[in-house]
Amino acid sequence: QVQLVESGGGSVQAGGSLRLSCAASGYGYSTYCMAWFRQAAGKEREGVAAIDSVGGTSYDDSVKGRFTISRDNAKKTLYLQMSSLKPEDTAMYYCAAGPPELWIGSDAADFNYWGQGTQVTVSS
Repeated sequence: QVQLVESGGGSVQAGGSLRLSCAASGYGYSTYCMAWFRQAAGKEREGVAAIDSVGGTSYDDSVKGRFTISRDNAKKTLYLQMSSLKPEDTAMYYCAAGPPELWIGSDAADFNYWGQGTQVTVSS
């Protein structure tokens, strides 16, 4: 069982940066695939980035080169560094944990644990 709590969201102008954090508690964190998803108003939840237990990463094409996912297993914390933000990045951002074989192309339903979300708003 893993509990996830996101932080770091906020409002920023286009071209700005934000760093999201996701603090985990419980057992087995280091073995999980961890991911960031986002959901904009009126749209379906979509995967943004994922990182496996040994640091392998995968990204959605829309954020490649702008976002960086990382994890600190000792601190049980997941990060998402977001740069060159665009208005279309506006969404609620969620962190998720799932079996180690998952990646960014995996279905959201395959992830077992979810945080409550943190809002990111990018103005033009």
